[in-house]
Formats: sequence, structure tokens, C-alpha cells
Amino acid sequence: MTVDLVSFAHGLPKAELHLHLEGTLEPELKFALAARNGIDLAEKTVEEVRATYDFTDLTSFLAVYYPAMRVLVTPDDFHDLAWAYLQRAHAQGVVHAEMFFDPQAHTSRGVPFDDVIAGYRRAVVRAERELGVSAELIMCFLRDFSAEYAMATLMDAVRYKSWIVGVGLDSDERDHPPAKFAEVFARARQEGFLLTMHCDIDQVGSIDNIRSVLNQIEVDRIDHGTNIVEDPSLVALAKERGLGFTTCPVSNSFVTEQMKSDEIVALLRQGVKVTVNSDDPAYFGAYVGDNYVALAQKAGLAASDLVQLAINSFEASWLTPARRAAFVAAVEDYARAEGVTVAA
Repeated sequence: MTVDLVSFAHGLPKAELHLHLEGTLEPELKFALAARNGIDLAEKTVEEVRATYDFTDLTSFLAVYYPAMRVLVTPDDFHDLAWAYLQRAHAQGVVHAEMFFDPQAHTSRGVPFDDVIAGYRRAVVRAERELGVSAELIMCFLRDFSAEYAMATLMDAVRYKSWIVGVGLDSDERDHPPAKFAEVFARARQEGFLLTMHCDIDQVGSIDNIRSVLNQIEVDRIDHGTNIVEDPSLVALAKERGLGFTTCPVSNSFVTEQMKSDEIVALLRQGVKVTVNSDDPAYFGAYVGDNYVALAQKAGLAASDLVQLAINSFEASWLTPARRAAFVAAVEDYARAEGVTVAA
């Protein structure tokens, strides 16, 4: 039985664990929100917006990414953004999503924290009710702001512990190592949040930052992080702890020379819980199912490899053990129904 890898990858039940809600702002929605909020945009067409997506590294991407967020003003705006993503993700096989959001990108321009979280939460509840997709929110701190601002944002989030499953760290890694936020993450742990951090690919000091994240911060998961292959002892430590890695093949290809397929597959073959995700799909033109296909085509993966990646996505998730097991069973049932062998 021949498997159509594209349709198989899109239909495969999966969790998405590395997705920035602000990175799902499609040009059409950007125009709609700008009109709703009376905001003039420099670009006048979808084509003009997409023409600005000329990224060569993380810094050039962020220079486009953050200014676009000014169209997000009201709780309805944040709801509409998240709801649009969840519908697209559902169409590509996502049954569970753990979604990043960047409150400081909004509070720093005068949008109340309460408005941001209220809008996103409404979309989370709606997705469960209307799509059958479970979703959680992960609040990220922007590492190019101060640790004091991060701590203040954490204190805002404490009021919404039941709505926020964990905290993360993103934005420009240059000159902003994990240790800068050690106290913030220690307090977040005390407050009951789970921890993850971006360790972006091919940054200055990448391997040292990964070592710090593992040994000093002691995160529950690592975002990106494929430079860990440079130190086999760290790979062994991550595997021993059962840590998940939320890799993003297509976005990698925009900010470095290739999608890091060799590193992702090397981790997969070593039994590390490496996962595949879309990162900022509106900017990189590929949602999560598309990322599965792109990696499979680049690395010559079989359908059984995609099954393992989907299983990893649930095993690396922050679901309860019972729900995790149910989702893994659903992956295995899907694979068998499609004639794909499931590893014992």
C-alpha cells in the first residue's frame, strides 16, 4: 500500500508546541484589524505586505514582526488572531496546541495585559467547544527587555494561573543569555508554571546557552535547540531527562542556510523527543502539516518517521499522562488505518 506522504502528514493527529500567536497574523487579517482600529498601514496590498518578508536572520525577521503587531489593540483582535490560527491548525491535523504569546509586545505600547489574555483565552475555550481542539497558552518574556520588566509581567500573569500553563523566553538572543532571567524563571517555577526557553539556532554562544538552560534554569522543554548536537554529553543529558525539543524546519530555512534537517533527524534517530512545529507560519508560509512535509522531503523521511514525530509531539507536551496516552493511541490508530507500521 503506497502512502501519499502529503495527505498522510496533514491528516496525522499531532500537537503543536512551538507556535507564536503573533506570528500567525496573516496579511488579510492585518488589513482587517487595521481598518477596525483606524490604523494606517504603509502597505496597501497583500502582495506589498509579503514583499517585506525578506529575512536573512533572526534580527531582520524581528524588525518586520514587531511593528506588525500594532494592529492588535482590543480583546476581540486577540481572539480573532488566535481563532484564525486554531482553525488553520485544525485543518492540518492539530488536536492539541500549546501556544506562545508575547504580552510585553503589547503592554509596552499601552495595551492592558488583561485585554491580551482575555482575547486569547476566549479563542482557547471556543476551539475546544467548536473544533474539539484542546489548547494552552504559554506566556513568553521578551529577552531584549529587562529582567525587571519580565518579573513585573510574571506578577501580572499570576492572576491567570489557570489560563497559562507555562512561561517561555523569546526574541533576540544576542547579548541576552538565559542567565539574565534566572531569577524570573525561578519565581515562575515557585508559582507553579512550567518552563521552556528559546535556544535559537546558530546564535553566538548557542551551546553555552543550551548548557545554561539545562543546568542552571532546568527547563521542562527547549524551543529550537538543535545546536545541542555539538555536545553529545548534553544530548545524553536531555535524553535522560526526557526533554522535548520544539524544532521548526521551515522557519530555520529563512534565518540560516538550511532547515537543520540533519540535526533534527540525528536527534530523532537517537531517541530524543524532537518535535516539528511551524513557529511563525504567517511569515514563513508553512503551517505545521506543511513543516512535516517539508522535513520529510528534505530528509527523505518515511511515513513511520512522521508517526514518531507526532508521538513525540504528545510525549513532549504538557498534557496530563492520561490525555497524552489517549492522543498517542489516536496517532497509532491513524497510522494503522493508513497502512503504516507503528514501532513497538
